[in-house]
Amino acid sequence: MRNKVNLIGRVGQNPEIKVMENGTKLAKFSLATNEYYTNKEGDRIEQTEWHQLVAWGKTAELIEKLVQKGTEMAVEGKLTHRQYETQDHEKRYVTEVKIQEFLLLGKRSN
Repeated sequence: MRNKVNLIGRVGQNPEIKVMENGTKLAKFSLATNEYYTNKEGDRIEQTEWHQLVAWGKTAELIEKLVQKGTEMAVEGKLTHRQYETQDHEKRYVTEVKIQEFLLLGKRSN
């Protein structure tokens, strides 16, 4: 139960697929989740959060075949953190959800 993330949302753009030198596939994409609440004035407010997702290997291969922009899906994974340096030598920090399992929801498009 440590470091477990469950999300349900819609894919923000078609997954970016990379093939590593050893042939392993990597899928990267964003997922939007929405929450609704009522403010003091009684207005219903929608709040959208964007999550960066990554998948490796067979999971990435399935995502490449089945997932596209707008797909509604449930994801189970874990939070990962990494850092990298830009060409201008600036350090950047990224938090991502590493997908362990996923389930497509809603209607399947062509």
